[in-house]
Amino acid sequence: MKKLLGTTLSAIDLAGLWLGLLALRIILGWEFFESGVEKFRGENWFFDIQDKFPWPFNIVPPAVSWQMATWFELAGGIALVIGLATRFFGVSLFMLTVVAIASVHWPADWSTVGSLLKGYAITDQGHGNFKLPVIFMAMLLPLILSGPGRLSVDALVRRRVLR
Repeated sequence: MKKLLGTTLSAIDLAGLWLGLLALRIILGWEFFESGVEKFRGENWFFDIQDKFPWPFNIVPPAVSWQMATWFELAGGIALVIGLATRFFGVSLFMLTVVAIASVHWPADWSTVGSLLKGYAITDQGHGNFKLPVIFMAMLLPLILSGPGRLSVDALVRRRVLR
């Protein structure tokens, strides 16, 4: 029984190396790509919130910030799905998400931890709206720290280079 349990858990661990990180990459890639498409097709509203961007992002012209965010979301979304430059795009999208939380999703007014936590929600009713971006950041961490998993372009390149 002990051997069977060990074998089963080892098989699940192996599947996780192939499929677990792939699942993270697909959902995150889709979400960031979709956000990039919305920016690509939409109007630049960064002009309205540039003063909320944290330093040094607040010194970048809003037109440049808009283009950078749009193209990092588009390219980063595709790169995550196929597992190409996963750590680079993971860190880039993590930083982009930090800026988004600080400038768009963080509550405008809060004086207690309780009022701040009202912003940990998915809503458009005020109080901020930073739950989903925090979830995305948590999902990006395994990709940044562990890499893309075995079913990725990065893993293929690594196997060929390190032969």
